[in-house]
Amino acid sequence: MHVGVVAQQGDERAVGLAADIAAALDVPVSLDPETASSLGRAGVAPSAMADYGLVVSIGGDGTFLYTARRVGSAPLLGVNLGEVGFLNVVAPEAAVETVTETVEAIRAGEASYRELTRVETSGAGVELPAALNEVAVLGPQRGHGNGVDVEVRVDGETYSRTHADGVIVATPTGSSAYNLSEGGPLVHPDAAGLIVTEMCADGSMPPLVVAPDAAVRVAVSGAETAYAVADGRTRATVDPPAAVTVCASADPVRVTGPELDFFAALEKLK
Repeated sequence: MHVGVVAQQGDERAVGLAADIAAALDVPVSLDPETASSLGRAGVAPSAMADYGLVVSIGGDGTFLYTARRVGSAPLLGVNLGEVGFLNVVAPEAAVETVTETVEAIRAGEASYRELTRVETSGAGVELPAALNEVAVLGPQRGHGNGVDVEVRVDGETYSRTHADGVIVATPTGSSAYNLSEGGPLVHPDAAGLIVTEMCADGSMPPLVVAPDAAVRVAVSGAETAYAVADGRTRATVDPPAAVTVCASADPVRVTGPELDFFAALEKLK
């Protein structure tokens, strides 16, 4: 068994935890290049960790999203150095013990795994990585008098035609992220479905939860340009009139280790 560790860049605490985890395990451990360099070791790119038995992400949710985009189907465990930690379940003071126990469970064939839905895009020449939180289709600029004309269809049926800053298609995991900030609903991580939320729309329809295998088509027009953005980090240009279809990816994120206490995490949002 091989374990990978990806730590938040520029964070000394994350580097220290990575070193402690590597020292505690009796299996081969590889660190991401920047963390390894800080410790005087040779590193391994996260994209080369796809066949590892476990990859540990140390940092905030952004580090977890970064890692998830690169390690394919390798099981993930997140150590939380951020504020809320919907993706990183393990507290830093419990990191070494929890990772050690998780490795032992995997080696004994006793580990449990959970799959988190990702969404992917097609159409309009858009090429984006699968997103764990959401895909947003946005106008060129936010605010009154800007935005873009949108038509939202679900499995070919028209749900909405309006002018909006954009449209978010989120996963249950991402319901507490960008979706929530734009007035979308919280969805328990054990629930299935995709969430469609319009952003500052004229005469907007309420947010809609659709089937997990639904295809959400967002057509944009009335602007010189628009964008499709995956997890707030990777952006592709869309040239209106055009349509982007968002649906669940066939490749979910696999996580292991302790389960999220969803309602305890919600308390941190207050």
